[in-house]
This record gives sequence, C-alpha cells and structure tokens, in this order.
Amino acid sequence: MKLDRTLCVAPMLDWTTKHCRYFHRILSKQAVLYTEMVTTGALLHGDKHRYLEFNDKESPIALQLGGSSPHDLAVCAQLAEEYGYNEVNLNVGCPSDRVQNGRFGACLMAEPELVAECIATMQEKVAIPITVKSRIGIDDLDAYEDLTNFINIIADAGCETFILHARKAWLSGLSPKQNRDVPPLRYDVVKQIKRDFPHLNIIINGGISSIAQANELLTELDGVMIGREAYHNPYMLSAVDNSLYAQQTEIKSRIAVVEELIPYLQMQLSEGVRLQSMTRHILGLFHGVAGARAWRRHLSEYAPKANADENVVLRALEFVQL
Repeated sequence: MKLDRTLCVAPMLDWTTKHCRYFHRILSKQAVLYTEMVTTGALLHGDKHRYLEFNDKESPIALQLGGSSPHDLAVCAQLAEEYGYNEVNLNVGCPSDRVQNGRFGACLMAEPELVAECIATMQEKVAIPITVKSRIGIDDLDAYEDLTNFINIIADAGCETFILHARKAWLSGLSPKQNRDVPPLRYDVVKQIKRDFPHLNIIINGGISSIAQANELLTELDGVMIGREAYHNPYMLSAVDNSLYAQQTEIKSRIAVVEELIPYLQMQLSEGVRLQSMTRHILGLFHGVAGARAWRRHLSEYAPKANADENVVLRALEFVQL
C-alpha cells in the first residue's frame, strides 16, 4: 500500500492506543494513524503481541519505534512488517528524561550517523517505508545548518520521509509538556527544508488545530500531522476525507459515529477489556456541542465501574443536545 500522508494523526503516548485508532478510523478512512511509541526493548523482551496487535480496520497504520540499536530496530521492523503495519517510524523527537536515558528520542539528533545506520539497517530487512520523526533542533544544535546536515546524512541512507515537529527541544530544563509549548513554532524552517529538499517528503507537525490551517500548510508541504487537537476534538477528523483527500463521502454525524463504535465496544468487552480504557478516547467527540460536559461527566463517572458496558455510552448520549 502506497501511503498518502496528506493528513496523519500523531503518535501520542497513552493516547493513540488501538482503541483510540479504531475510533479515529470511523471518522476518517484516509488519514494515516500512528501508534504510541513502542521501545525495541518492549518488543524484544515483553509481550510483543500485546504491543503490535491491531484491528485490520485501523489501516493505513504506522508503528513508531523508540531505540538506537540498528540490529534491534531491524528485528522490530521485521515484526512490524509481519504484523501488517504500513510504515515504521523512528522516534527522534521525544525529549523526556526516560527516553534520553535509553539513548533514543530527540537526543539522537546529535548523532545523525547513528540514525542513518539505524535507517539503513531497517531498510535492508523490510519493504515497508522507514521514516523519521524529529524536532527542528535540540539545545545548541539549533542552527538551520545543523538541521540540514541531519537531514542530508539520513536521506543519504535512504530515508525519503521526514516528519518535522516545528519546534526545537531542550533536553534539560523543560518537561516533555513544556517542550510541546514553550519553544516557539517555526513553520518557516520546515517550509524552507521542503524548498531545499524538494525530492523528500516533508510532513509538518506542531500546533496545527484546524482543517483550514492544514489546507494552508499543504500548499507548501507534503503532509500535515495533527496531535492534541485530533485527540481533544476528534470530530474534526470527519472532514479530512472530503477536504484533504478530495473524497465525495457523506460525513457521519456524531451520533452515527457512536452507533458504529458500539459493536466494537461489545466485542472488546466480551474479551475482558474494561469500558473505561475505550471510552476515555471518545470524551471529546461532542466538543463544542450543547451537553458535551454532561456527556464527559457521565462517561467519566460510570465507565470505570465494574461491569460497565455499552449502555453507559448510550445513556450518555441522552445528555447531548443536537
């Protein structure tokens, strides 16, 4: 499958679980969905099936890996291909202390040769695309020349797609949350990268909050990745297929989205999944609609209870005023 990354939903730790992705896929059939970051250690030494399993309806889907061992990443890329993922994305953007201690994430921007070796080794083992998600700089390595050097080295290793979070990252002094807000957005830097590397696919990430904004950015870039807005206001994804992919499909109502989700909830409940682990991802579905607060409150109060089932969701619908 050739991926059309016009619109991607970002990998978000503890958010873009398989339940969240299934929900997002109801809203958009075209958007490329990314998993939470999964470390190579978790796959090689943990329950790999638990981390890699996904519903076929989630495709097109990319696995984001965290690691810095070329051998381990290659083994994990092979697993991803065997499980049916459409892409493997290497995390070179997360600035958390835990990630740095594992020698992966944003700190790898200081080691472009190692990243290139990781990319080349993975590409030798799989046919699916290997991509990189990074910041535009870290700490004092934040000059434009540092970024172009990073991209040149990795592109020479065969990477054709770069997802650039349009902020630098501070590896110390800021929390991961602050690193998503404090460093200023530099869309101009990402646009210049595309002009200087026209043969590469350049996807922009960071602070994108509407389909209109995405459309504007797409006039100069190859794709847009939306993160927190897609999670907190997921119904925005219902406009993606028609607005960004030129599809002619009927946009589902919010009620229809819930109705389509109910069989999935029932199936997962029958397998022992707790309702709350699924409904926490749909709290924002009625964002901006009268009754949205009551919808969230009902789900938050009753979904965690023992034996909670899909009727909790159906009851919550009664509070919404459409």
